[in-house]
Amino acid sequence: MTIRVRVPAKVNLHLGVGPLRTDGYHEVATVFCAVSLYDDIVAESSETLRLTVDGEGAHLPTDQGNLAYRAASLLASETGVKPEVSLHIHKQIPVAAGLAGGSADAAGTLLACNELWKTGLTVDELAGLASTLGSDVAFPLYGGVALGAGRGEILTPVAADVDLRLVLAISHQGLSTPAVYAELDRLRGDAATTESASDPEGIVAALRRGDVGAVAELLCNDMQSASLSLRHTLANVLELGGGASGLVSGSGPTIFFLARSADEEHHLVAALAPHCRRTLVVTAPVPGAQLSYTP
Repeated sequence: MTIRVRVPAKVNLHLGVGPLRTDGYHEVATVFCAVSLYDDIVAESSETLRLTVDGEGAHLPTDQGNLAYRAASLLASETGVKPEVSLHIHKQIPVAAGLAGGSADAAGTLLACNELWKTGLTVDELAGLASTLGSDVAFPLYGGVALGAGRGEILTPVAADVDLRLVLAISHQGLSTPAVYAELDRLRGDAATTESASDPEGIVAALRRGDVGAVAELLCNDMQSASLSLRHTLANVLELGGGASGLVSGSGPTIFFLARSADEEHHLVAALAPHCRRTLVVTAPVPGAQLSYTP
């Protein structure tokens, strides 16, 4: 049997970052939004746990250094089965881009192996395992729009009545999420352990009532200053958006712009393309990980 899972990337329409906690994480208040950029995971029976990767992630490790590999190992350990699976990931989500590509792969692997091994866990139970792998790993299982609390792993679905078109500006080089958080703490100085996260209440309300204009005005990322500090050229990319609403996604360096018309979308692509590795037009929100199989 061959199990296939298609799993989406995400952007953060809001990312409020609070104080540095004693466990090394930060309190966050974020609005995840799944977008139509996908990785595909193929799982087949095997005598051992094997992983191969192509596409955007051809250079990634294929052992415990890969979050998808660790996801398969964790599910096997937790359910008492042997980790016998051949996994192949075809990546379209850029690596270290602030789009949760590694988290998406881990989420998709949990879903694929759960089906292949007939371990019978519900999506909510898989999400519980996902949250132990990383702060963003549970969200791609659900997709859509969700409010994330804690370190991002506590999810509350948001009934968003919107159809968004986003232009993604993909940078030539990635950014390390831990490095961006460390830079944010440096910029905050003595306030690093007391700073409050910005409140997502306004944008959540705008999403629920379908007010795309208000969503565009309320985009917010507390980490953006740190991303721009580490990668000064990102400020130039934001300026290229002109009057369009743009924001660094997560820890960056991907920047997304909310296009409110076809003309604005075309203008953004033309303006950004010469200054980025890739420009992509995506829609949002989209469903989470989708499962299919062939006997």
